[in-house]
Amino acid sequence: MAGHHIVPLKTNIITLLSLVVLTAVTVLTAKFIHLGDWGNLLLAMFIACCKATIVFGWFMHLKYEGLMNRTIALCGGAFLFLFILFAYLDIFFR
Repeated sequence: MAGHHIVPLKTNIITLLSLVVLTAVTVLTAKFIHLGDWGNLLLAMFIACCKATIVFGWFMHLKYEGLMNRTIALCGGAFLFLFILFAYLDIFFR
């Protein structure tokens, strides 16, 4: 078994700044960009997915893990997406 990967402080700071910038972009697009209800929702979800990818990759160290851990995380995200999709389909088509 390989040892733990030590992430440099510079990488953590860049990751933190990326998340702060994406959060600011989310707030600014919600306030100033009007794409309709669905357009704003899709834009906000896209930005949230970008932030989740950063968190999974660097803060949860999936970037440095093996294929098995990445696959398990991806399957968990896929099932979460399916559950949310089924809930929305149930709400919208009643």
